[in-house]
Amino acid sequence: MMADEELVRVRAEVQGIVQGVGFRPFVYQRALRLGLSGFVQNNSLGVEIEAEGSRTGIEALLRALREEAPPLARVTSVNARPIPPEGDAAFEIRLSRAGASRKALISPDVAVCADCLAEMNDPGDRRYRYPFINCTNCGPRYTIIRDIPYDRDKTTMAPFTMCPDCAAEYHNPADRRFHAQPNACPVCGPALALLDESGQPVEAADPAAEAVKLLQQGLIVAVKGLGGFHLAVDAVNGRAVRRLRERKRREEKPLAVMAPDLGAVRGFAMLTKDEEMVLCSIQRPIVLLEARQPSPLSPQVAPDNKYIGVMLPYAPLHYLLLPGFTALVMTSGNLSEEPIAKDNEEAVRRLSGIADYFLIHDRGIHLRADDSVVRVQGRSLRQVRRSRGYVPTPVFLRRELPPVLAVGGELKNTVCLTKEDRAFVSQHIGDLENTQTLDFFELTIRHLRQILQISPEAVACDLHPDYLSTRWALERSGLEAIAVQHHHAHIASVLAEHHLAGPVIGLACDGTGYGDDGRIWGGEILLADAQGYERLGHLAELPLPGGAAAIREPWRMAVSYLSQAFGTSAAGLDLELLHRREAGQVDLLMQVIGKGINSPLTSSLGRLFDAAAALVGLKDKAAFEGQAAMMLEMCCPGGEFPSYDFDLDEDRGRVIVNPAPLIRQMVRDLGRGKEKEEISGRFHATVIKALAAAVLKASARTGLKSAALSGGCFQNMILTAGLVRSLERAGLTVYTQNLVPANDGGLSLGQALCAAERLAS
Repeated sequence: MMADEELVRVRAEVQGIVQGVGFRPFVYQRALRLGLSGFVQNNSLGVEIEAEGSRTGIEALLRALREEAPPLARVTSVNARPIPPEGDAAFEIRLSRAGASRKALISPDVAVCADCLAEMNDPGDRRYRYPFINCTNCGPRYTIIRDIPYDRDKTTMAPFTMCPDCAAEYHNPADRRFHAQPNACPVCGPALALLDESGQPVEAADPAAEAVKLLQQGLIVAVKGLGGFHLAVDAVNGRAVRRLRERKRREEKPLAVMAPDLGAVRGFAMLTKDEEMVLCSIQRPIVLLEARQPSPLSPQVAPDNKYIGVMLPYAPLHYLLLPGFTALVMTSGNLSEEPIAKDNEEAVRRLSGIADYFLIHDRGIHLRADDSVVRVQGRSLRQVRRSRGYVPTPVFLRRELPPVLAVGGELKNTVCLTKEDRAFVSQHIGDLENTQTLDFFELTIRHLRQILQISPEAVACDLHPDYLSTRWALERSGLEAIAVQHHHAHIASVLAEHHLAGPVIGLACDGTGYGDDGRIWGGEILLADAQGYERLGHLAELPLPGGAAAIREPWRMAVSYLSQAFGTSAAGLDLELLHRREAGQVDLLMQVIGKGINSPLTSSLGRLFDAAAALVGLKDKAAFEGQAAMMLEMCCPGGEFPSYDFDLDEDRGRVIVNPAPLIRQMVRDLGRGKEKEEISGRFHATVIKALAAAVLKASARTGLKSAALSGGCFQNMILTAGLVRSLERAGLTVYTQNLVPANDGGLSLGQALCAAERLAS
């Protein structure tokens, strides 16, 4: 510092994802370069800095905090104020300090970095082929942390005492591994082991190399990863994939694959530049890609599906397993509908009937996290399942709100906690249909409350009285329960993501949601803000014959729509769908519909997609939720198609979209021998045109020029793109979702916003 320059000192609080990402070494090295003294340390708010020196040096440091932070850091605020100089002789990194309030954000788990991979592949490096290599720029975070501040003793690495070499790296501010909490090596860190199907150890000098041999033989290996176990087989080996399907009880649902590199992916999938960028991102999600034909992969990987879920390796262990394979199936280590296994003994107990061998390690997983699943639409990333790599990064809200807990819905469950202007949506929990998933649900809530130090003032839940999440919320003594209508929550999740106050015209379309009239909604036009909503319109209601059976068996919905369109003459139509049924089955179902026996009314757009898929012969019975609608989307070729007819009716001031003319014209085209691809194209064009017309009618009535789209149906990229295009051409501003899924995985965010806004009002 020049002799005539004024000596100044500032105290700065930096908030965001700034712990465990190399932020303190970055500050330390920048301060030394600028000739500053003082200190930097972690605390429960984030990172605290006191810096002393020239005014120009201090200003340069503060600017660097915002503009030049390390790659994994995300700075949300820098609050600096002047304090009296103290005359420090040097700049130092101090030990973490706990505090009363916790605002520090935890980094998600991220993929191993190029520097660590280079070391792991170097025969001369002490971490050669070490599957737990990491540094401050990569590796596990959220799944190993027990509490904050993010220090080693508060992670599942606590049992591993660093050797002198690792300790020297850990304590050297100039080293890439300075305060890398999972830092380890073969001398002092976690280790792999191989077990047989009964959980007994298998002698292997190199367990990873031995696992590769087993996979090459077509055997199923359960592999412990960052957030839980995968079940792995050679994706080219059809017999091995079939065995996995049979044992896992996953008959038709697609299986995700992991490929060694982009070159391998190009051999079996179509890739855009944007998809390549997402595949290679530090989050390493599963990306849904269009499959290339012919494909070297077994058709059993994704039967009757034009898309395939693909990810690149993200843990060092994956890089040791993949060489020599075109791809490995890497599917969740569970039986269908159960949460993934995360602990070694648990995995052997739950997966011994599926896996032939277990590749385990002794680093604990505190909180399980499935792989995230995304689609790329144009330049936009659409979340399908938001989990590893993205959680617990918060969604930042429009304003500070009271703290609430939202417990989501029944399917694709997530939970959400709000704190000030941040909403923390959990990783994917799953379908709340068994005790194992409920236990995971409760653990996730406890963990988020602990690491975020949130005491919610209320708990938000779905209106449906029989959801496990709703019953759980109502049983919380001392907490006000706030029920939020399902489709209102969907639209509110869009408002939260885009910092909108509303009101907007909300179009919420999905398979099932409990309406405030006790009926099953699912094709809704709402006037909505976070405080409330008005139902402006919906899809015409019709019977759901057999209740839940109609969701599993789309042919039932086809008969219901035929009954609506043709009346009692529907049973006599010359349709292949009806000919496929057993004698008397259609007549019996028509009686059930006519008498209203176990046939609740629904306005669900998802059920209309099911009916259309069954009509054109794609799927009479669904093996998993949404399968029929997904197949109808895949059947639709690119290009423009003329629409069928539809009616826009009015009932008690509400616009009613009546698809009866659409059904009649689909039947006509089937009778004329039209191809299912053309019928699917015209069906999609009609739904887009009908929904756009209904939204525009609601816009004209209310004067609103903003529309928000949400609900599981908007996982259909043809529907989403077509509606956005139609509404924008008509002058509306259209909001869709990128940060959380449009399906029920985003429901908890909307519930949280609605409940918090009600408390704040």
